[in-house]
Amino acid sequence: MSEHLTPLDATFLELEEADDSAHMHIGAIMVFEPTPDGHVPTREQLGAHLARRLGQLPRYGQRLSPPHVGSLSWPAWEDDPHFDMHHHVAHAALPAPGGERELAEWASEFFSQRLDRRRPLWEMTVLEGLEDGRWALATKTHHCMVDGVGSVDVGHLLLDLAAEDYDPSDSAPEPPSAGARVTRASGAAHASDRPQAGPLAALARVWEGLEGFAPIGAAVQATRMSLHGALHPREMLSNARATVEMIVREELHAAPHTSLNDAIGTRRRFEVVHVSLADMRAIKNALGGTVNDVALTITASGLRALLLSRGEAPPAQGLRAMVPMNVRIASERLALGNKISSLFLDLPVAEAGTLERYFEIVARSSALKSEGQQAIGTTTMLELAGLAPPIVHSTIAQALYATRLFNLTITNVPGPQQTLYAFGAPMREVHPLVPLAAEHAVGVAIVSYDGTAFFGVIADHDAVSDLDVMTDAMRAAAAELLDAAQPNSRAHSRRARGHR
Repeated sequence: MSEHLTPLDATFLELEEADDSAHMHIGAIMVFEPTPDGHVPTREQLGAHLARRLGQLPRYGQRLSPPHVGSLSWPAWEDDPHFDMHHHVAHAALPAPGGERELAEWASEFFSQRLDRRRPLWEMTVLEGLEDGRWALATKTHHCMVDGVGSVDVGHLLLDLAAEDYDPSDSAPEPPSAGARVTRASGAAHASDRPQAGPLAALARVWEGLEGFAPIGAAVQATRMSLHGALHPREMLSNARATVEMIVREELHAAPHTSLNDAIGTRRRFEVVHVSLADMRAIKNALGGTVNDVALTITASGLRALLLSRGEAPPAQGLRAMVPMNVRIASERLALGNKISSLFLDLPVAEAGTLERYFEIVARSSALKSEGQQAIGTTTMLELAGLAPPIVHSTIAQALYATRLFNLTITNVPGPQQTLYAFGAPMREVHPLVPLAAEHAVGVAIVSYDGTAFFGVIADHDAVSDLDVMTDAMRAAAAELLDAAQPNSRAHSRRARGHR
């Protein structure tokens, strides 16, 4: 029996369908030391390795049917009868010298290309030619299939805890009939198994239960619209817009307009900033706050520099960041699909000093945690969207990702703090990707791994040709915060006296 997308999963399909500039895939570049035998894995070895390990995640062998969201029904995940691992696994090489610049340029092009909706929505490339004999695995997965937290779990399936855990026979190519198909494992988790909470979610479960019976499913979808809505679609769309605007007006104030929120294109720029996790912990221990506050301050500092370099006054209220929150429970560790809500935080980019910016972020973050109302408001919007039929849900989805709500997305995913391996080689870096919605020219994904926080900064190729201004300022802010955290610094003394 096929499994329909949840309304939240379908949101990311609808955002792409509404605007060609929106790319709704997440991903990462994982950088490795040379393998024990000094050879970069081949495309065939990677394909065989994946075929044996992805049985726990059958979604990787399934495609959407149909490939687009319809007016009355959600697409379903169905086994791809023509699944071919070679459609999803590729090989590439960096031009010499294979340094950070060459890797960033290659990643920019890789992340600029949409996934093919006619096939399972993921790709992976083994990349050779990096400096010092290093190599990389580049991954790209559609957001309708998995969220950022879930993608970390997928990475665990591909990686080993120790070099000796790798069995070369796992990567021995076999005939397609034996090793290429990704099949459903008996213990695999289904999205429909995931528990939901709340009265609206309970009602949604009733509909989902009925839709499980194919003869009833189509009738249920039509009934959900109601007779009046089916006969008066314009009025229904108008009501949907009014509903979302009412919730936004009550729960949130509008984000300011900046040069980062004009029309964008389809090409991307991708840069990575590395910050020691030990340094970030030293900063929060000395100055108060959390590691996340440190990350947000580093990002806000880069955004401020970017606006100032353009002769643009940073908005007094700040830039609005959408910060996704994980609502996935432990039992759903390997369940695909999206289990997220969001908080909206105004980054104080108008603050001239890095320390003042940091203390203001600490205060604003603490206030959000104590109030808890924004998360409730966002969850309410998502639940209401889930009860709407696809023809209306598309309008709601676009409203939820409009520039009036937020200026950029910043996601922070804690990763493993131990070295992981693939093909016996240690992984040294993880460069994460967050999607860009229409009219959002910059996004930041942060992943902490093995002692380092990696800030993956994605931007529109033309709207942010000056991305280096932002990334340079982020590195400078991290260094300034670390200096302020030293025991003999004035900022540390201010913190000890309890002054903000």
